[in-house]
Amino acid sequence: MALNNTYDARLAQQETAVGAGAQLLLLAFLGAAIGLGPAGWLTGLAFGIATWAVLNRALRRSQPLPFGPANRVTLGRAILVGGVTALVADSFESSPPLTLFVGLTAVALILDGVDGKVARRTGTSSALGARFDMEVDAFLILVLSVYVAMALGPWVLLIGTMRYVFVAAARVLPWLNGALPPSMARKTVAALQGVVLLVAAAGVLARPLTFALVLLALALLSWSFGRDIAWLWRTAAGRAGSAGYGAAVPSPVRPAEVSAAGRGRS
Repeated sequence: MALNNTYDARLAQQETAVGAGAQLLLLAFLGAAIGLGPAGWLTGLAFGIATWAVLNRALRRSQPLPFGPANRVTLGRAILVGGVTALVADSFESSPPLTLFVGLTAVALILDGVDGKVARRTGTSSALGARFDMEVDAFLILVLSVYVAMALGPWVLLIGTMRYVFVAAARVLPWLNGALPPSMARKTVAALQGVVLLVAAAGVLARPLTFALVLLALALLSWSFGRDIAWLWRTAAGRAGSAGYGAAVPSPVRPAEVSAAGRGRS
């Protein structure tokens, strides 16, 4: 068993190394195709190195298991997100080719619906895979919000940062770490953010309509977060009441695949 675990761990590390190499190749392609500037290169490399380091650390801390086909799909999405991140960083100096930017982003968003199905069909669902999927989603939304904010204003950044603010608040308010029930509305609102931001980035709609669409997406996201926070507050208050006055209330445990901000494996 120990030998199998060591073998699986080595294979997983090899796959993340291949992913890091693929990220470098994508950046090299972007550099050759559009002349990626220093900001794009540095940001893309930083993303690739951080992804490789964090993923390897998570793999070492979890029970050694095969990397699995679903995680390969998510890793492929992460590589695409690294390319989008490099293009957005480069856009502060020169606008990226819209076709390339939209293409990379669209494929990353489409694959978001693939890794979860692959995990279920192959029986390889895991807390690590769900967390990996969710973090890639969240970072792509953050990067897209930065890009769209350059055209519509800094208020768009609320879409990309809301999840990270929630995570930071949960460190101070433990009741925010409570487990949330499954919600199709939460999944739909979360998926809608990427689609709306991509449409806004593509510039296919008139500016007033784009502004209204992104504002609606922000309103729906705020509603989703507010609803989940209210549910967590009521649940924590009910648990405290049932425990009795002055009794210690254990902190609820939040599964890695469920949060107020993301979908986990969709």
